[in-house]
Amino acid sequence: MSVDASVERRTEPENRNGDGNGVVAPSSTHRLRLNPNTDHEPDNYEDLQLEFSPLLFSSLEQYLPPFMLNARRDVKVQYMRDILLRYSNEAERNRVQKQREYRQKIMSRYQPLHRELYAMNAEKFFVPSFLEAIKNNTEEGFRSIISESSPGVYTFEMLQPCFCEMLMTEVENFEKWVYDTKFRIMRPNTMNKYGVVLDDFGLETMLDKLMDSFIRPISRVFFPDFGGSTLDSHHGFVVEYGMDRDLDLGFHVDDSEVTLNVCLGQQFSGGELFFRGIRCDKHVNTEARAEEILDYYHVPGHAVLHCGRHRHGARATTSGHRMNLLLWCRSAVFRELKKYQKDFSSWCAVCQHEKKERQRVAVATTKLELLKRDGNPAP
Repeated sequence: MSVDASVERRTEPENRNGDGNGVVAPSSTHRLRLNPNTDHEPDNYEDLQLEFSPLLFSSLEQYLPPFMLNARRDVKVQYMRDILLRYSNEAERNRVQKQREYRQKIMSRYQPLHRELYAMNAEKFFVPSFLEAIKNNTEEGFRSIISESSPGVYTFEMLQPCFCEMLMTEVENFEKWVYDTKFRIMRPNTMNKYGVVLDDFGLETMLDKLMDSFIRPISRVFFPDFGGSTLDSHHGFVVEYGMDRDLDLGFHVDDSEVTLNVCLGQQFSGGELFFRGIRCDKHVNTEARAEEILDYYHVPGHAVLHCGRHRHGARATTSGHRMNLLLWCRSAVFRELKKYQKDFSSWCAVCQHEKKERQRVAVATTKLELLKRDGNPAP
């Protein structure tokens, strides 16, 4: 597909299984702070049965008004739940309920092949250099293992070969179960016809831990303008490319704030990722600049990290079979604040150029007026 074609938005497919339940209308007096209480250590909500992700509550807690920060956990839950219900319409709540029922149905029937995958085991999953950088948790430590291949595209070695192999065989085992039982599953997104959603068959908790403890610390440093410090939910999946799978992937942006893309294997040729710069919605179909053009060649175990607004695609896999792990990391706080944002010049190259041009014109106009006022002829 030509990279000059219109950019698509790759999103999750709508889940239409099951029924939803009604909820009580929240109080309109509950509010969050505009800026987070960065010194506050939020509670852990993973042991509670909640309509929303436990990580979302932990993330939102830093935005609570001061009088709520030291309240009992159940009081904070109710306060934040009221806010979430106010901004989450009934259709969205029904979608979440249907998704929960769909996943419970799968997990009650599917027998995992590698149970050790379903709980985070960092020493077995990640290479030592990545673990050391996460442990140190400093910008200097992250930059020591990460290369910025192009503005906003970060690459680094991440996964051990044994983890890649286990995850690929687990996916194959799940796909065999789907085929044998004729169970109808949801595909990862609106653009990939092959692949599976890892969250759907039990890996959600492990991937939550991956985002919260390993990706969010890095995103806090490299993606501050995209909610990198407030990532609170994810969509985790594996995509498959080959002559009998998806062949390529068109030019698009992701439904994420930050995207992690790791090649798992296997033997393949082709399939390069191509990047063409970060754009806001208004300028998503504008031309790329020379410094924004990058073709990235996959290496098993190596990760690519970029913001969801970074336009990209995948070239055709010309032989073999390739699997990649994708983690779309999202921030509810960032998405809410973005509704009121009008200036994207901090990250959209076209907005930045337009802002500089407006400033140049304003300076030139002011200079001309001053010259006229002083009786000097215009240059």
